[in-house]
Amino acid sequence: MIVYPNAKINIGLNVVEKRPDGYHNLETVFYPIGLQDILEIKVLDEGNVPECGYKLKITGTILDGSPEDNLVVRAFKMLKHDFNLPPVSIGLYKHIPTGAGLGGGSSDAAFTIKTLNKRFDLRLTDEQMEDYCTRLGADCPFFIKDTPVFATGIGNEFHPVSFSLKGKHLVLVKPDIFVSTKDAYAKVNVRRPDTPLPELLAQPLETWKDTVINDFERSVFSKYPEIAAIKDSMYDIGAVYASMSGSGSSVFGIFDEPVENIDEVFSGMFCRQRVLD
Repeated sequence: MIVYPNAKINIGLNVVEKRPDGYHNLETVFYPIGLQDILEIKVLDEGNVPECGYKLKITGTILDGSPEDNLVVRAFKMLKHDFNLPPVSIGLYKHIPTGAGLGGGSSDAAFTIKTLNKRFDLRLTDEQMEDYCTRLGADCPFFIKDTPVFATGIGNEFHPVSFSLKGKHLVLVKPDIFVSTKDAYAKVNVRRPDTPLPELLAQPLETWKDTVINDFERSVFSKYPEIAAIKDSMYDIGAVYASMSGSGSSVFGIFDEPVENIDEVFSGMFCRQRVLD
């Protein structure tokens, strides 16, 4: 089976409180976008089975780390522990940039679980698949239903949202910069906003520029002004709204019309344009 794990963007991100366990509670909207990896899972032929019970081949953007640490492998092992899964070959073409705040690894893992469930008729419900996903990452369960949600907690509690960006044009840019968690939280002002994020997003898109913010931008932009410059460039070329996604380093702009010559504007960077669903 071949499937296409997609990325997401964060629209607004408020760091609302620090938890006793050291993590932070957030408020954000996860919105799926049509930037995709390619995932193929096949049953291995007898006599061609490694001792670990799987084969993994990654192409495209090569990932650091051992195969055992890859989220698609961890997802497979979780289900194999609970179900009588046969040995499989996993092929993953990475197109979604890593370290970008786009959830590519979490999406790959969630789509692995969905694909195994369908391929081997495991009859897991969405809720059961989401439970497996929680072991792999806070945002991983989002990709099971893969529809826009207002996320709270550590990004793992989902609530429906009513707005839509269907038909808008998204420009996504990622510079060759890695933003660490420490850098992202360095200058964050932990506070609960006066107006809840869903109320702000219910207002016309043109108002978001002044009201819908990403709390990580203060820290990240001060250390990496190149990322701030990308956001400024989005507005220079006509974005109605622009923001960093998650803790970066990708930046997106939302436009009413297609944008020409983006490869020239953002020369040397990963740059893609998509129509939003």
